[in-house]
Amino acid sequence: MANSRQRVGMEGSIAIAEAVRLANADVIAAYPITPQTHIVERLAEMVANGELDAEYIPVESEHSAMSACLGSAAVGARTFTATAGQGLELMHEVLYVASSMRLPIVMAVADRALSAPLSVWGDHSDAMAVRDTGWIQIFAENAQEAHDLVLWAFRVGEDPSVLFPVMVHIDGFNLSHVTEPVLIRDQADVNRFLPPNRYPLPLHPDRPVTMGAFGPPAIYTEAKKAQEVAFENTKPFILKAWEEFEKIFGPRYSPVETYKAEDAETLLLTMGSLSETASLAVDKMRAEGKRVGLVRIRLWRPFPFAEIRQALSRAKTVIVFDRSISFGGPGGPVFSEIKAALYGQPAQPRVVGLIGGLGGRDVTPSDFEYMVNRGNEIAQKGSPAESEMIGVRE
Repeated sequence: MANSRQRVGMEGSIAIAEAVRLANADVIAAYPITPQTHIVERLAEMVANGELDAEYIPVESEHSAMSACLGSAAVGARTFTATAGQGLELMHEVLYVASSMRLPIVMAVADRALSAPLSVWGDHSDAMAVRDTGWIQIFAENAQEAHDLVLWAFRVGEDPSVLFPVMVHIDGFNLSHVTEPVLIRDQADVNRFLPPNRYPLPLHPDRPVTMGAFGPPAIYTEAKKAQEVAFENTKPFILKAWEEFEKIFGPRYSPVETYKAEDAETLLLTMGSLSETASLAVDKMRAEGKRVGLVRIRLWRPFPFAEIRQALSRAKTVIVFDRSISFGGPGGPVFSEIKAALYGQPAQPRVVGLIGGLGGRDVTPSDFEYMVNRGNEIAQKGSPAESEMIGVRE
């Protein structure tokens, strides 16, 4: 597809594939799984017809896809893959290897509910299952963001001061299969933003290096501590890359973004495509005179503690909307993170967790209105049950 200064209607999946083409990826190793398949189908087509000069590796499973990505990234190739749901789980053990070996793979995840029961529809179960694997994780709200954030992911992950893999999350079907207007970035601008990949310690027979060697107890803790420090130190480069993106392309992205939150007494907190749906509910409640606002988390890992504390500092009640369950825990995963981030802060708001939208169940603006009313009711009663699931049919 030729670059255009006009917006073109396309699926979020195709918008991601276009970003990979503009990034001039060297290697794509992937296995098809709903609802991710359109991404890699389009990339396979690009490689086959000469739109993208890359090596496309068809593999027998997602585990093999990520394993192939390890080898590709280790020799310094710009590497991309994509998956969803159970496919991400099949990759799970290899994800730790990619981050521990500091390999800047970029992966798009079309988030999907995990079995059982079997579901191909979207929620955040898979994203939360891999939150501790050491990957930078980012959530897109729409197809334009998906396109932009893939370009950003290559820029951040390959920075010699970062060298960590990056996941770009899009909601399965809500974004992967929905056509939206997207401005495809200009190739010359992308070339200015994204320099060639210069992996500093590539595998090469003339300059042997060791990667992923055996780590006995005497050094394992120190290795993990070094990884954690390096991961936390990615934050300034994450912000810097967004600043550079804004200078070249225009849109400004931030780890945490707010909507009508300045004087809000009650704040909804969301992630992903349903944030736009929540904003419609906020508009309606604002028109009714209710002081309600919205906080949207874009950067999930490393967790944006400072930005979250700032965004929530003036609210009386924060209602956290989770799209996954932490079985046996205090509530949804995002709810737990927000509670931990605010612990011990002055004038801490009451935090209420609500879980919904599981397995692709629709969530409407009126559902978000209900969440605000129900969340405030729980907060006012001071109920010890600060998290509950909504929309359960008795």
